[in-house]
Amino acid sequence: MSPLGFTVDVVDRVAVLTLSRPDRLNALTFESYRALAGWFRSAPEGVRAAVLTGEGRGFCSGGDVEAIIGALMEADADGLYQFTRLTVELVREMRAWPWPIVSAVNGVAAGAGAILAMASDLRFAAPHSRVHFLFNKVGLSGADMGACFLLPRIVGLGRATELLMTGDPLSAEEGYRIGFFNRVVPAEALVAEATALAGRLAAGPGLGLRLTKEMLNRELAVSLDTALEMEAQAQTLCMLHPDFREAHVAWREGRRPAFR
Repeated sequence: MSPLGFTVDVVDRVAVLTLSRPDRLNALTFESYRALAGWFRSAPEGVRAAVLTGEGRGFCSGGDVEAIIGALMEADADGLYQFTRLTVELVREMRAWPWPIVSAVNGVAAGAGAILAMASDLRFAAPHSRVHFLFNKVGLSGADMGACFLLPRIVGLGRATELLMTGDPLSAEEGYRIGFFNRVVPAEALVAEATALAGRLAAGPGLGLRLTKEMLNRELAVSLDTALEMEAQAQTLCMLHPDFREAHVAWREGRRPAFR
């Protein structure tokens, strides 16, 4: 077990981050929140995509009841606020990281675990996976770690309202149907398929992918006119980049493009 709560393996520009507390269903601690945010803040140079998964039979069961919840029972208002700021920092760093993040949800994803999947760019699930936005069930708001901002944009306002207010489980099949999951993959092939897609993206046009993620983030809360102008500028930058010319030359020569 890593003292940070996760391990990292980098192969061919793809980092596989594996939450590594299987005896606790990979529950998060204060340290693992900080460490995960720190990894995305200063990821190694050359990494161009990440896969996030869990060791053992679950993805992530949320905040550790003993390591976190117990301590919060003794905290004052400032201490509680410092903790919630710590949790949202992880989502901020995941969304700010310029490269794609693919979650491979290999079982239960509850509470903060559901948020980790939600904050990723793409989500794969094993057929037995379940997602639980449990916050209302423990007396908290569904407005946790950006859920009220991001989830309606993934599944629509109506389904997000239902999930965040009831805390009822979302199955892999239903999650795929409503667009929360991009793919449902046999459990034995889950991480391999997620890593294959991450590798395919990592080999793609770097500037184009970075600007795609950046525009998806920035256009969440702007007018159509502003979004259109932002996209005109972004696409101009891409057209000035050698990758654009390389794609055209490769097409003319009947080969795959060799992006920078």
